[in-house]
Amino acid sequence: MMDRLLHMFHVTTQAELLWVLFGFFAQTLFMMRFLVQWIASERARRSVVPVAFWWFSLAGGVTLLAYAIHRRDPVFILGQGLGTVIYVRNLWLIHAERHLRG
Repeated sequence: MMDRLLHMFHVTTQAELLWVLFGFFAQTLFMMRFLVQWIASERARRSVVPVAFWWFSLAGGVTLLAYAIHRRDPVFILGQGLGTVIYVRNLWLIHAERHLRG
């Protein structure tokens, strides 16, 4: 079974297999933001970007960034690194706006 998984994911060690599984987990977190946004928009009958969208973006982005760093993929690192900054900034703006409102 283990040999089959190693072959299927084009890895040679169990450690690399764990990283691939971690990458799938990270991608799932990242995809959840779209599901959250879609459900919120359907309920409101208009386009909505809920705060959970930004939290899933951050969680998925950070875990994908860790995966990209492990894989040493400069394109993926740049994309997820910049995205992470943007997600943190959006969460900061939301926090600041709520703080101002009381």
